[in-house]
Amino acid sequence: MSGQPIVASTLAARIDSAAQALEAQVIAWRRDLHEHPELGNREVRTSSIVAEHLRKLGFDEVRTGVAHTGVVGLLKGALPGPVVALRADMDALPVTEEVDVPFASKARTLWNGEQVGVMHACGHDMHTSILMGVAALLAGLRAQLQGTVKFIFQPAEEMPPAGEDGGAKMMIAEGAMEAPKPAAIFGLHVTSRLPVGVLGYRPGPAMASSDTLQITVHGRQTHGAMPWFGVDPIVTAAQVVLGLQTVVSRQVDLTREPAVVTIGSIKGGVRGNIIPDSVDMQGTIRTFDEAMRDDVHERVKYLAEAISRGSRAGCTVCIDKKYPVTVNDPELTAAMVPTLSRVAGAGQLLLVPKVMGSEDFSFFQRVVPGLFFFVGVVPAGTAPDQAAPNHSPRFHPDEGGLVLGVRALAHLTCDFLEAHADHAPAPARDEAVDAAA
Repeated sequence: MSGQPIVASTLAARIDSAAQALEAQVIAWRRDLHEHPELGNREVRTSSIVAEHLRKLGFDEVRTGVAHTGVVGLLKGALPGPVVALRADMDALPVTEEVDVPFASKARTLWNGEQVGVMHACGHDMHTSILMGVAALLAGLRAQLQGTVKFIFQPAEEMPPAGEDGGAKMMIAEGAMEAPKPAAIFGLHVTSRLPVGVLGYRPGPAMASSDTLQITVHGRQTHGAMPWFGVDPIVTAAQVVLGLQTVVSRQVDLTREPAVVTIGSIKGGVRGNIIPDSVDMQGTIRTFDEAMRDDVHERVKYLAEAISRGSRAGCTVCIDKKYPVTVNDPELTAAMVPTLSRVAGAGQLLLVPKVMGSEDFSFFQRVVPGLFFFVGVVPAGTAPDQAAPNHSPRFHPDEGGLVLGVRALAHLTCDFLEAHADHAPAPARDEAVDAAA
């Protein structure tokens, strides 16, 4: 990666024209997927639709069953050049929809032993539809395509069911990024924090790592009226929760990077007059630096155990690393910002703050340089702070973001491929691009 800005590809005008022609179809795909959502590792219908779509487009290779339900398609351009990967996630969330639209989800299923509603509350239906649109668009430009595009449709970004593997890490383990290995990978996420028509990006650490935290305080059960005969794990757990707040507020250098330690669940006891044997707590840890990540883990464990010892209670701390920090390669990002700016239009590309949410796209970025960016879907006239956020049962994105996502991924792909093509002479430039220049 040279980091030099990349100019518009010879196919720029044709990309925009084809994207507009595909918009109605992309919207139709999105509504169908939205009405029939599937949870992680269960995206059977979705992956079947995707695989059939790629086969009909004449893809050189369509591999199914990757990481349970993932699909990897390979589109080889007629002209030599590098390999670029594009990724979309397919899974929905265990959320019961509250949006009144004709294509609202009525689906229900079993998730981790519990009956739940199912909804595309994070926009993965849009991501899948966008990448299907890009597949159709680039297949139509195959004769002029300078290189190869690998399409990765990923299951279980929102985590697989308990006891199962899945997601990006498993796709990589099963060869999704090999044969051929891409030179770069691009991905996007729709967001309720940006207006429709706006693209957002950030070089370097852009989204936080995600780690699960489980703490069990072990006491000694006794009558609630005679606490001195036991060891109270509820009071101890309360002290642990309060003590953990000092890890971020007093022990971490927040001038370097932000961090979050949250306890979101506390369970212990069955009656008001019985002090229980134990209390279980669950939480999450978010950081933007791998060294800080390990330091926070160590401090959380030490503090929880020390506070518990002070109350003569036992303590078991389990921290499970889930997703790494999503790091946009600085050189790749700098090179592709002009592309995103052209696609978005004047004033519509924003440098956005760091996001405490996490993404397993980060695993792909550990294999090759990657750029992950955001597509605004807040409807016109609605303030972003008034829009229902991603993961809400009232999440209701503006479908105008779909064609913008198609254009963005297609332009990034073609601009990158042509800039790194190793053949000559270059084909004649699109007349519309020359006229614009």
